[in-house]
Amino acid sequence: MTKADATTRGLPPDRRRKHTAELLAACAACLIPWTVILGLTLPSSRHVHQWRLTWVGFDVLLITAFACTALLAWRRSRSVILYAHATAVLLICDTWFDISLDAGTRDAWIAGGLALCTELPLAAFLIHRAHSLIALLPWPPPHTSVGDTAGSQTEPLPDGEPDPPRLRTRG
Repeated sequence: MTKADATTRGLPPDRRRKHTAELLAACAACLIPWTVILGLTLPSSRHVHQWRLTWVGFDVLLITAFACTALLAWRRSRSVILYAHATAVLLICDTWFDISLDAGTRDAWIAGGLALCTELPLAAFLIHRAHSLIALLPWPPPHTSVGDTAGSQTEPLPDGEPDPPRLRTRG
């Protein structure tokens, strides 16, 4: 257990959520001036030495994300929700890079067509499916182990009401 884990374990869940939200808000605030500086100082074009490595590496990352998402879906793991979101984000990033880097060239039409016909619809599908799976999860989550700090208890289902469908938590 790291020191950070030890210091946050003792905090109530609402306090940890608040600290996390504050950290994320501070990151967003710090990125504003950095983005303005980049917008004012970066050159509009640049010769890149590792262009092929960058794009092939990104596509290998995308292939890995698809494969992991498929494997986790096959195994009915709850982790598929995270991987589906990550894969969708990578698809959206790929779309942005393709379109913005091809802007002003004849390849921009191809990049735009691929984005509209494949990448963005697939990203939307993955996000939709992940949110559909989230809706199946019990909320608030039941306590499952000693030290679980979810801070909530699950109410019993009324008599005769079927249990909601569940995803496996491991494997």
